[in-house]
Amino acid sequence: MEKFILKYFNLLRTIIAILIGFVISISIILLVSKNSIASLGYLFLGPFGSISRIGNIIELATPIIFCGIAIAIPFQAQQFNVGAEGTFFISAALGTAFALIIQKLNLPGFVYIIVVLTFAGLMGALWGFIPGYLKAKFRANMVVLTLMLNYIAYFISIYLINYHFRDKSAGYLTSYRLPDTVYLKQFIPNTRIHIGFLIAIASVFIAYYFLYHTTLGYEIRMVGFNFHFAKYSGINVFKVIVLSSIIGGIFAGIGGMSEVMGIHRRFLWQSLPGYGWDGVVVSIIGRNNPILIMFAAFFLAYLRIGGQVLNLLSDVPYELISVIEAIIILLITAEAFLENVKYRITVQVAEKEVLENESPS
Repeated sequence: MEKFILKYFNLLRTIIAILIGFVISISIILLVSKNSIASLGYLFLGPFGSISRIGNIIELATPIIFCGIAIAIPFQAQQFNVGAEGTFFISAALGTAFALIIQKLNLPGFVYIIVVLTFAGLMGALWGFIPGYLKAKFRANMVVLTLMLNYIAYFISIYLINYHFRDKSAGYLTSYRLPDTVYLKQFIPNTRIHIGFLIAIASVFIAYYFLYHTTLGYEIRMVGFNFHFAKYSGINVFKVIVLSSIIGGIFAGIGGMSEVMGIHRRFLWQSLPGYGWDGVVVSIIGRNNPILIMFAAFFLAYLRIGGQVLNLLSDVPYELISVIEAIIILLITAEAFLENVKYRITVQVAEKEVLENESPS
């Protein structure tokens, strides 16, 4: 039992943190709501109340999964790249512009989709290259770099759409509508779940295989585990830092364009959508493991939809969901949380092994 706890300690600590967050949120609802039992039902069961709500969970989780992977890969190399927000945004804007420019070629639908997604992924890679190179070459602060690049990505994108691809007949800031042939098909009735969701799931397993079953993935994890050991053991840390940022950018770029092609069918964001920051959250909850990130994205989307139902049907404010998220993140990121329990179990296991070795056979 003790060995099981030690082996899965981080996962168990995450589950306990989530449970504590739920207990605190339940306590708050009991205090503030006049009909607390119904409110709890709206929060926890409301997201499963209809097919459309379940669809909303999957729809919301899709871009978060892309951004979570985009964040996790540089995080694995201990590069705190928070640029997925800007990369997601500018790749979607550039991808939209590219899709509109090449529509005259009348490409077959499947080819058209592949070409546009590939272009968006390349734009994400190019945008990811900038902070990766500056960090590796000049030791620039990755957090500051990517935060500033998010603003630059936002203003370049708005300029591009507003001055060159704006649909003036729409009455608000949005691009021209994409051709029907480049849409990602929505395949479940009464929902907006689209092919991009399947691409996101495929991306999870591709990223997992890349990180845990390839040489470059091993080098990325080794640099993150011990930078100096990796350097003196012959790993090219310059290459690892740059490539981890580029690869993360590819996932964010494809995610941004998938959202445009599958949901909106045109670029209509007038502010940063926030999926990149959600990506940071699920990356932390999922401990930078792509498969755990997928579950964390579904969990976060479930909470958000539950919050919307709660806000719509009860007297509890939506802001409560932000409180729950904050509590869970605080507990998960607190390295000292339950660390004393881990220490005691480790000592017990060591003492047992010593006694077993000393006992006469």
